[in-house]
Amino acid sequence: MTTMDASKAGAMSRRQFLVVSLSAAGGLAIGLSLPDLAEAEPILPEPWSEATGDEINAWILIEPDDTVVIRVAQSEMGEGVFTALPMIVAEELACDWEKVRPEYASANRNLRENNVYGRMLTGGSSAVRRSREFLQQAGASARERLIHAAAERWGVPADACTAKDSVVTHAESGRSLRYGELAADAAKVKLASEPAIKTADQYTLIGQPKARLDTPPKLNGTAQFGIDTRLPDMLYAAVVTCPVFGGSLKSYDAKAIEGRRGVKSVVPIPGGVAVVADRFWRAKEAVAALPVTWDEGPAASTDSAQFAEAYRTALNGPAAIARKQGDVMKALADGKRVEALYEVPHLAHAPMEPLNCTAHVQPDRVDVWIGTQYPEAALDLAAKAAGVAPEKVELHNCFLGGGFGRRAVNDELTQAVLVSKAVGKPVKLVWTREEDMRHDRYRPQAAIRFEAALGPDGTPKGLRVRTAVGSIERSLGWGSADKGVEPSAVEGLANQPYEMGAIEVDCVLKNTHVPVMFWRSVGSSQNAFAMEGFVDELAYAAGQDPYQFRRKLLAGKDDFLRVLDTIAEKSDWGKPMPAGKGRGIAIHESFGTIVGEVVEVAVSPKGEVRVERVVAAVDCGHVVNPRTVEMQIESGVVYGLSAALFGEITIDKGAVVQGNFDDYQVVRLADMPWIETHLALSGGSKWGGIGEPGTPPIAPAVCNAIFAATGKRIRRLPIKDFDLSGERS
Repeated sequence: MTTMDASKAGAMSRRQFLVVSLSAAGGLAIGLSLPDLAEAEPILPEPWSEATGDEINAWILIEPDDTVVIRVAQSEMGEGVFTALPMIVAEELACDWEKVRPEYASANRNLRENNVYGRMLTGGSSAVRRSREFLQQAGASARERLIHAAAERWGVPADACTAKDSVVTHAESGRSLRYGELAADAAKVKLASEPAIKTADQYTLIGQPKARLDTPPKLNGTAQFGIDTRLPDMLYAAVVTCPVFGGSLKSYDAKAIEGRRGVKSVVPIPGGVAVVADRFWRAKEAVAALPVTWDEGPAASTDSAQFAEAYRTALNGPAAIARKQGDVMKALADGKRVEALYEVPHLAHAPMEPLNCTAHVQPDRVDVWIGTQYPEAALDLAAKAAGVAPEKVELHNCFLGGGFGRRAVNDELTQAVLVSKAVGKPVKLVWTREEDMRHDRYRPQAAIRFEAALGPDGTPKGLRVRTAVGSIERSLGWGSADKGVEPSAVEGLANQPYEMGAIEVDCVLKNTHVPVMFWRSVGSSQNAFAMEGFVDELAYAAGQDPYQFRRKLLAGKDDFLRVLDTIAEKSDWGKPMPAGKGRGIAIHESFGTIVGEVVEVAVSPKGEVRVERVVAAVDCGHVVNPRTVEMQIESGVVYGLSAALFGEITIDKGAVVQGNFDDYQVVRLADMPWIETHLALSGGSKWGGIGEPGTPPIAPAVCNAIFAATGKRIRRLPIKDFDLSGERS
């Protein structure tokens, strides 16, 4: 994903006003805020009951038993923020890590208190990058207040005391006090100035491998995902919407399902209809039996073949310039010409947990339980659907069973609120897998054309790239991209790192009726496949080794070279491989992080492809938790590998064909390669993201490896559509 609607997030520095108070339990509550902070109620386990006590509790709450509650403003969807962000706070707080407990921050409070948590959107691999400094500041401020509270109790200077492992110690007298014993007094301390935060060379917790805090509840079943929500007197809803995007509901016959066991009502929703019942299965079966007539509109005559041809044709029309350097036409006229066309299909997000939302609409309050990547926008959606002010909405964010960008736009939330409002009871609305697959907002389809010229020594003299791709901004209604270019369309093309001589990158934004949006690594997912595939073609056209060719074109870029050299060394690049096997290499920068990958594949005489090994190296500058980095690179590789090998959403008669994992395949356990991850960190001021950068290099590395094994160049995904059969020599 990329940055979304930044205007909703107030800028916040680590030096902003810090607020402290006593918690209801007599502990210390501390949070960054603004001077006009209002009183807030705690988020209770039963948010429909009356709140008790007044408490200001933005980031940190220390209880008398030494429990340290750290609130997390980002959404946990497997990327590890429920561990990484508390580690940042705990680094400065000097608390006992074993006593840290994370919990979600309140989007409602963030709204009421002028963005006390800043940007709550989770996307663009930015959780650590955007919040590290002010989270460190929150921890440092709490630590100093605890130290001052102990010093005042003992009548000694604060600078004679130290804090470590949730204990403040006065070395000279040998006295010590636990944080839980000091919390009430610390809440009253006012510091003359805020303490400085640590620099990277002073970290003792950040950078250490730690077990994830969300793993135990996910293993023992206590973790609450959106789909786990259970409320008293709750009903269930299943939906069906027009199979053709942009179509509408003409009519339905509710009488046809009257009398079915458990069915309570039929409720129209935008573009479709919902059936409400006392069990989800009954609602699902009833909505499947409901006679519905659709107005499918003009898009009902379209299909994927038409789209592919339209995107290729668009490459020959007018385009907007995203980057221009030198006289590319002159450069292309002189040298060995290399040309190629790369194409990618629409892709579904396909999270393991299908979209769902539970809503309870009451006259004076709306409660919503959902796993969302964008709590601020979800509040607005719920308020609009219920017809109330956003301040009347309480959003209970849950763990996400996969997000990948899809859960940043919560279509299911609007449906759930409308249905709950109509029936007057809490309603859990769940999309079936088929509804989820066929009414996604997809990774855009694209066609990307390359033209390059090589000099006598094989060095590129010029590169011209033109992409035709769907506009995410236009599809979401977030902007018009009126200059003909949007960042996600050209990322990885306009900012490619190689020395190519003269360069021109052009963009054609072309949308169909199929909705598109952010997909893990966004434009880098398709552009890295095309760019790194074409660079490989240039290497072979120049008669040079693909690794050494890249190395030459990256001269002077130490961070890229460090990553490139690491994967070459760790993968035994250059070591001969048996017939039918090959290695491929790719490197790409996205979200401030460089990731390189070498892939080893085996291709049988029947054309069966098996990815056997992936060697990855990553430079995100610094790491908070090395275990999380390793997990996220592995996760990104698997997600991108599924797309490269199998991923394809096709349109027939205006509607999506695929409906479940039988015809939208993903990598399974038996398909998994050995993956190893190596850190090649550059340090300094760099803090890159890690949730998405592992995905872009995998498709080109696999395709480059297939070429090395078979001599067949894949320029269109997915790989499953290609005949790779033949004897290997």
